[in-house]
Amino acid sequence: MALDLQQDRPFSAERFIAGSSNASARAWLARPRWPEGRLWVWGPSGTGKSHLLHVWAEQTEAVHFEAAALACDGDGALMVDGQALGPGSAPFVIDHLEGLTDEVALLHLLNRAHAAGRRVLMAARHPPARRAFRIPDLASRLRATVTAGLEEPEDELRATLLLSLLAERQLVVSQSVTDWLWRRLPRTGAALVQAVRKLDEAAMKRGTSINRTLAVDVLGPLLGEEE
Repeated sequence: MALDLQQDRPFSAERFIAGSSNASARAWLARPRWPEGRLWVWGPSGTGKSHLLHVWAEQTEAVHFEAAALACDGDGALMVDGQALGPGSAPFVIDHLEGLTDEVALLHLLNRAHAAGRRVLMAARHPPARRAFRIPDLASRLRATVTAGLEEPEDELRATLLLSLLAERQLVVSQSVTDWLWRRLPRTGAALVQAVRKLDEAAMKRGTSINRTLAVDVLGPLLGEEE
């Protein structure tokens, strides 16, 4: 019987894979303060934004939530998943800003955080300059926010990431197959995440090991020509 042992992806500092592609973001996160107390981390899916946010939130004991969960009630109170955001000094960490639906709530949060000296760390796939905000005050604040971009992983990091993703799912794959996958998969973090997920699901469903035949069958057009 094949058992799905996949757990939530571990976002620990020890498991984050550092490289030149994420060096700028790591450097900004290591600073004790940011201009205006705000930082916007951006980059393609699979480059480690959420991982970095989880690590920083744990280190700073921040209030951490998804942008889509942020709202403002009729009295101006800030809510996250229906629960009021109380006063305090802890930083705010807001992930997936592309999912923001309540711009008024984010504007209030930024204003109140600045007044209270609370840092705000945000993340999205694109920088704020590439999004059209309806509220001019919110747009101006976000476009004045320091941004730090993450790039697609370099080859050495891609190789390590592929092995890490397989290990997270407790998958044993021969080196010849992992080398072959590394050469043929697109050079993006998202492609690696997608490929490992599909291989795991297919191997579990069919009760077989992960080999080239399975990879070709499951990944299909995702695989390029072998170098």
